[in-house]
Amino acid sequence: MPVYVWKGKNSYGEKRKGEIEAPDEATARAQLKRLRIQNLKIKEKPKDIFENIPLFQPKVTGKDVVIFTRQLSTMIDAGLPLVQCLQILARQQSNPTFRKVLAGIQQDVETGTTLADAMRKHPKVFDNLYTNMIEAGELGGILDTILSRLASFKEKSMALQKKIKGAMTYPAICLGISIIILIVILVFVVPVFEKMFQDFGSALPAPTQMVVNLSNFAKGNIHYLIIGMIAVSFIVKKIYATEKGRLKIDAMALRAPIIGPLIRKTAVAKFTRTLSTMLQSGVPILDALQVVARTAGNKVVERAVFRTIDAIAEGRPIAEPLEETGVFPNMVVQMINVGESVGALDAMLEKIAVFYDEEVDQAVENLTAMIEPFMMVFLGGMIGGLVIAMYLPIFKMASVVG
Repeated sequence: MPVYVWKGKNSYGEKRKGEIEAPDEATARAQLKRLRIQNLKIKEKPKDIFENIPLFQPKVTGKDVVIFTRQLSTMIDAGLPLVQCLQILARQQSNPTFRKVLAGIQQDVETGTTLADAMRKHPKVFDNLYTNMIEAGELGGILDTILSRLASFKEKSMALQKKIKGAMTYPAICLGISIIILIVILVFVVPVFEKMFQDFGSALPAPTQMVVNLSNFAKGNIHYLIIGMIAVSFIVKKIYATEKGRLKIDAMALRAPIIGPLIRKTAVAKFTRTLSTMLQSGVPILDALQVVARTAGNKVVERAVFRTIDAIAEGRPIAEPLEETGVFPNMVVQMINVGESVGALDAMLEKIAVFYDEEVDQAVENLTAMIEPFMMVFLGGMIGGLVIAMYLPIFKMASVVG
């Protein structure tokens, strides 16, 4: 639908301007006339040349979805019709990609499509968890409550992801800087020393000779090294894209000595919070577990949840198959067993999620505290070792002269 840019004055003579979406200019003028806009100047907004190229369009972020969910919940709770809510939220949306998505959802809802089905047409913005909970809210007549729970869930999930990314950012930056420094020293600094050492006429110390050989290898094969790194990353990405490859890599990640426990705790926190939110929203447990499995983020956890679904379908309680998978800690299984026994599984899952959120926070702090001295020792040892190796011939020459 075209967007029109307008300027004019309101009934008090104050200058106003803005944008309005309408099928044509006449409709836009009629809408503004109803708002008592006078001395109206209106024209169609120029189209962005990159409008239909997805690569140049901004992505819809998790924050965009959280704000939309929270606002939609408030507006529905205030008694506004759903179509009007979507229309208002689409107009005030600053992200053009999200604005198009909301406008499409509004048109679908106007034609009789349910909100959940309209959102399912945009899986990159609204995942299975989101749409299934919206469907449960529509069926139960508690859409505003479901939206409020969804917003809280999304906020907590984003906070958890932010903590994990924050813990990984520091070592990634340090590793990148160390690689750049190593390349600069080997390719540009060492050759200068090598030319000077050739005038000495004597054999170089073993550490110095090793550094010189490494420098010569790096200079002569730098393009092969770059191509090799790109090829390795491409191959790993392709392997991870396969079912078997992703299962092996995810299993290795869970068994990793330092990062493994953090990944496991994060998976447990995500599993329990997602399942708790869906059960509280009235989603049947088998449907909820199907969604939880697909949004697990780890193939090992996903398979464990699917095996649990098969066992529950046969009439078994949820705790037994979860314990048999060996993925979930014994404490989690026992608490789920208690919650299932007393008929308060959703509340117990929420308590587990809160506990493991705190565990993840502590694990991230411990990991950060451990990584910082390690990276300092690594960087200092690497740079210091290279410097000492390059100055050894000078020390040797000074001792001979002395």
